[in-house]
This record gives sequence, C-alpha cells and structure tokens, in this order.
Amino acid sequence: MMIEQYSFGNMVINGVSYRNDVKIIHGKVVPEWLRKRGHFVDVDDIQDILKSKPDILVLGKGSPGQMKSTEALRKFLKNNGIELIEEKTSNAFKTFNRLFNKGENVSAGFHLSC
Repeated sequence: MMIEQYSFGNMVINGVSYRNDVKIIHGKVVPEWLRKRGHFVDVDDIQDILKSKPDILVLGKGSPGQMKSTEALRKFLKNNGIELIEEKTSNAFKTFNRLFNKGENVSAGFHLSC
C-alpha cells in the first residue's frame, strides 16, 4: 500500500484518486469517511478501526489542521495501548507510509480538506 500524493481535497492511494475523507484499515481503503461532528473525531467515528486493534492510529487533520480528536477518544486510545499520531494531512500520510512499510500494525483516518 502506498499513499502516493496528497493535495487539498485529493489523495492518491495505489493509483486511485479519493476526493473525500478516507480511512485505511489493515491496508484496505475505506472511502467516504464521515464523522458525526465534522471536525472532531470521537470513538464512535472509528469503531471499524478500533475493532481491527491497531497498535498505532495516524490521524491526518486536514490541510491547515482543523480536525481534532476528542478527549474521550484520546483517553480510550491511551487506555487500550494504542499510540495516537495527529498531524496535518500533508505530514500524516508520509508518517503512515513509513510505519506501514516498516510492517507496523497501523491504521489511519485522513481529512482531505480543511
């Protein structure tokens, strides 16, 4: 799996262009990721990721970094031994690629716009 490119509103993964937010779970792209509260990521927004039991969760917060995890999500991840990495999407996709290619058990959620 390789995220080849990110620009505002577009991410190219394995040659396929995605124009809406995406999740990656065990190397599989889950398109059209919607959250209940837009720019906030809560436990309910990533149940499919959590069920996959990643060791690391990478969240791409958008181009300017508007999307944020909730306190409840951060606490849940900490209590379950899941490392959280939150970065602007332009950095987060590179972090994901590096970890995935090292064989880490990593999943991700990427906000592609603001």
